[in-house]
Amino acid sequence: MNDWIDAHGFRANVGIILIRDAGDVFLGGRSDGRGWQFPQGGVQPDESAEQALFRELREEVGLGPDDVEVLAATRNWLRYRLPRRYVRRRSKPLCIGQKQRWFLLRMLGGDERLRFDVTGQPEFDSGRWVDYWSPVREVIYFKRSVYARALEELGQQAFPDGPPPRPDWWSEAVLRPPAPLRRRPAAAPASVVAADE
Repeated sequence: MNDWIDAHGFRANVGIILIRDAGDVFLGGRSDGRGWQFPQGGVQPDESAEQALFRELREEVGLGPDDVEVLAATRNWLRYRLPRRYVRRRSKPLCIGQKQRWFLLRMLGGDERLRFDVTGQPEFDSGRWVDYWSPVREVIYFKRSVYARALEELGQQAFPDGPPPRPDWWSEAVLRPPAPLRRRPAAAPASVVAADE
């Protein structure tokens, strides 16, 4: 991995939200079977966020600059921390999370332009279109808050009336991490029943 990690331990990354004219957004099915997410990838030390955007767009979904129109970009980096169990303590430099610049792109062609086999190790093996806010509840829990912030900010910039209304299922509880699993106390030994009872 040649991506750069800042002095605070955040890996620089770009996030890509593809939208169609119907208003739905693209989610990629991860090749490792670990869920659905927006295309994203690391920024290498010798490239800008915009350069990383178009490199990752090509690598992950097979699209080039002529296949999309850039509608909006987040003004600043949006950060999220990795849960402790995902932090690789032995890696140097230590990466504790990601800082991401997000881009909202309108896809100009049809689905036949999407390809997941551009690299030898594809990130995705499938994709689907979902309503604007669905990715917030479908992505792994520790990315939900940053997805919500990106969709909100980009929607404010890209649409005259702001982003689509939040759905009925929306609540701040969706953004909270799941409660930690509590260990049950060790079970007391079963009582021994006397043979003559």
